[in-house]
Amino acid sequence: MKSVMLGAMALCLVLALPVTAQDRGSVTNLPLPRFVSMKASEGNVRRGPSLTHQIDWVFQRKDVPLVITAEHGHWRRIEDRDGVGGWVHYSLLSGTRTAIVEKDMLELKAQPTEGALAVAQLEVGVIVKIDECRADWCRMNAAGYKGWAPKAALWGIGNDEIID
Repeated sequence: MKSVMLGAMALCLVLALPVTAQDRGSVTNLPLPRFVSMKASEGNVRRGPSLTHQIDWVFQRKDVPLVITAEHGHWRRIEDRDGVGGWVHYSLLSGTRTAIVEKDMLELKAQPTEGALAVAQLEVGVIVKIDECRADWCRMNAAGYKGWAPKAALWGIGNDEIID
């Protein structure tokens, strides 16, 4: 927003920027933001996009879903489900789609309907591998159990995202 002073009164002008269908990364030309997962079982999260930047913390959980918000050379700015983030080297990330269960005792269903048979219950924080996502349901694999769960109970998949 840009403020312009007119005498004793301030007039605020909102600059309308053209909105693209989706922002793209300057390095990969892939959509931003986009979900990925942690490939390594350990990865440094830095303040900036180089080895000279300070390490703020270390991921210690393989397959955790992350969202990439920016790209710079071989570095990706990421955030976790709590909004905490920083820069990681792209070699630590994978395109394999995972999600974190956000609803305690989430029922994994045999079919993508509320009344379907439950094949397992998942605790909050369990990481699942996504096989497919429709408008409201995702088919996933969790510790050898396969089934469907409502997309709204997961973090790591966009609300409007479809995965075949």
